[in-house]
Amino acid sequence: MRDAQRILAGAATIAVVGASRDPRKPAHTVPAQMQRYGWRIIPVNPMAEELFGERVYGSLADIPHPVDLVDVFRPAADAVEVVRQAVAIGAPAVWLQLGIVSAEARRIAEEAGIEYVEDRCLVIERAAGGLTRLG
Repeated sequence: MRDAQRILAGAATIAVVGASRDPRKPAHTVPAQMQRYGWRIIPVNPMAEELFGERVYGSLADIPHPVDLVDVFRPAADAVEVVRQAVAIGAPAVWLQLGIVSAEARRIAEEAGIEYVEDRCLVIERAAGGLTRLG
């Protein structure tokens, strides 16, 4: 398994489950910053239509193209179902944001053979590794 920074470096398209319309919330500021550094952000939120200049999807299953990483901004109790959905769409990796930990979600990811990161922030890992997808 690759470490968090290698997983992030290998991802070009990130589906963000729980992306927020509220610019004061990390579920808005983190994906917005990742987008500024060149990642394609696909927001997943059944309560919005467009975020970050991208169409918003109601669920991972609704996204019509592959994603490289599923980033989760949902409570740990919801992470299990999100990981099941990530497995179902063939996502190669799942990332639970800072403060989100789930042994059951980890087990599901490991059994499916997908990479799993929990309790880490995309922005912190991006900065620590000096990562960018900008040409």
